Amino acid sequence: MVAQTQLPQLSGTSFDETVKMAITTLTANKLRSLLTMLGIVIGNASVIAMVGIGQGAQRLAAEQFESLGPNTLFVLPGTPEERSTSFDFTRTLVYEDALAIAEQVPAVQAVAPQINLNRVITYRDKNTNDPVVGTTPDFLSVRSFKVARGRFISDLDLERNNRVAVLGAEVARILFDEGNPIGKRVRVGAVSFEVIGVMEQKGSFLGEDQDNRVYLPLTTMANQVVGRTSPFGLEVTIISVSAKDEKSVSAAQFQIKNLLRLRHKISGEDDFEVQTQKDILQIVGTITGGLTLMLAAIAAISLLVGGIGVMNIMLVSVTERTQEIGLRKAIGARERDILVQFLVEATILAAAGGAIGTLVGVSGVLVVGALSPLPAPISPVAIVLAVGVSGGIGLSFGVFPARRAARLDPIVALRTA
Repeated sequence: MVAQTQLPQLSGTSFDETVKMAITTLTANKLRSLLTMLGIVIGNASVIAMVGIGQGAQRLAAEQFESLGPNTLFVLPGTPEERSTSFDFTRTLVYEDALAIAEQVPAVQAVAPQINLNRVITYRDKNTNDPVVGTTPDFLSVRSFKVARGRFISDLDLERNNRVAVLGAEVARILFDEGNPIGKRVRVGAVSFEVIGVMEQKGSFLGEDQDNRVYLPLTTMANQVVGRTSPFGLEVTIISVSAKDEKSVSAAQFQIKNLLRLRHKISGEDDFEVQTQKDILQIVGTITGGLTLMLAAIAAISLLVGGIGVMNIMLVSVTERTQEIGLRKAIGARERDILVQFLVEATILAAAGGAIGTLVGVSGVLVVGALSPLPAPISPVAIVLAVGVSGGIGLSFGVFPARRAARLDPIVALRTA
């Protein structure tokens, strides 16, 4: 149905009049205009939401790594290639390596080697299958953990291979509900341990619950739970290290590498890796940044589809309004007036869709932030970019229909109508 638009003398049509006429034309076909804007709305909302969620993931990872302390380093066994391609990589670190780092590296303040594996933990008729960590007393200071009740592992526990255990907050809740587990005995696999402490709730770290762990003396873990698996000493899964201060991190990393190369008699590629908190955060940031960019690119396709929808509807509008165009040109409208008229209509559709899409996208980010641990920040850059792109798409995709309308011969247009 042809929109009925008042036709003033257009030989000198002002821009205000052009905008009013465009709004009148678009509101005459409300449903069609709304459906045309839908693609732009979805595109804008998707881009803003994906960028916000991606930045939230990066910020959450940064906050979690900062909770470790800026001075933390991690010594990992095997090469990076082995760890990324196989779960059965060479276990090259031993307890004696950790002792050597603590004694011979000047830039190091504390060292906490770990043996990690999963075991079934049982108390009476309750059980849970969770990670078990064999470690040393320095674990608390290196990893910034605290004990809520009882005590942590002591040097005496290590020397005597004592069968004592410290429960994570979640393990204590599962096995003992609200009861006091101190002094009770739990089974880790087939071995019985006395509970001497319960850890303070720590929360998740990169998606892993840190409260569902059980901590044992490293020597007890190696000798009575795992068994000796290396002829060179007590094999460990990872060695956590804290430098004396933030300025000492690089020195500690360099000194640890040199010491372990000497101890392992390495002349070629290292069979270990020393990572700082900054190194790991950079890796995580690269991954989350890449995912954010990929999701934003996918969402941006919706903007392209929306632009095609705008062009399609404007072409239909040109066909429907042939008589109006011929009449306006017959009474003095110039090609530039007709061109501007259709470009303004296309731009209004895209800009309105962009504004609505921005509101939807921002609302989505706020909902995600409220219902999840993600900070989910609002990105002003993403908003400006999405709205600017949507307006640009309306202008760009409106050019072809507008030029087609502007070049209609008034005589032919009136006859065709």
